[in-house]
Amino acid sequence: MTRVAIVTGGSRGIGKAISLALKEQGATVAANFAGNAAKAAEFTAETGIPTYQWDVGDHEACIAGCAKVAADLGPIDIVVNNAGITRDGVLHRMTFDDWNEVMRINLGGCFNMAKATFPGMRERGWGRIVNIGSINGQAGQYGQVNYAAAKSGIHGFTKALAQEGAKFGVTVNAIAPGYIDTEMVAAVPAPVLEKIVAKIPVGRLGHAEEIARAVAFFTSEDGGFATGSTMSVNGGQHMY
Repeated sequence: MTRVAIVTGGSRGIGKAISLALKEQGATVAANFAGNAAKAAEFTAETGIPTYQWDVGDHEACIAGCAKVAADLGPIDIVVNNAGITRDGVLHRMTFDDWNEVMRINLGGCFNMAKATFPGMRERGWGRIVNIGSINGQAGQYGQVNYAAAKSGIHGFTKALAQEGAKFGVTVNAIAPGYIDTEMVAAVPAPVLEKIVAKIPVGRLGHAEEIARAVAFFTSEDGGFATGSTMSVNGGQHMY
């Protein structure tokens, strides 16, 4: 049976690698994106994976977007909540909007996408939800109280929803990436990046494809006994 998957933020960076891994696994994939239509069009031309634009922090947009994907491709079996933003700053300089936007998109997006898709998975007796957390949600990070709180919330959300889905054949898991060689990390000044890499025991940044392979396991038929789990893929930078 061909599964239908949605990857939020699925046309760039880690999301792109996840979309490609799920396609390679045999899924019919839809990649959600927020704003860069030109990049999304390039992605579709390159991969053949259709893109759908909506803001995952907008509840009604998620309901409508998922309904559109289902109408085009079929019932949604797999959701990867990858979309996220940063609005970094120390607390005394962080505005409420900086806090609220990160919470609305990074954590609220997980809720919105689950509300749009979890009931159908439950009814059909099969589903896979994978939420992309972060090492900074596990260990904290200076200047990221908003991002760390949202990502930490994802790990709690994952465990709670996993308990609801287990008896219906719906698994809910999380991946906590460390520092990955994406465009976002590439923008970090070289001296700062050197200090980051120095703290990673394996001595390098991770690759987006390494996160994608972890997602591919959780979304596979073979991953059905793993639920409520957070897999840390961080080169040994944070262990607990």
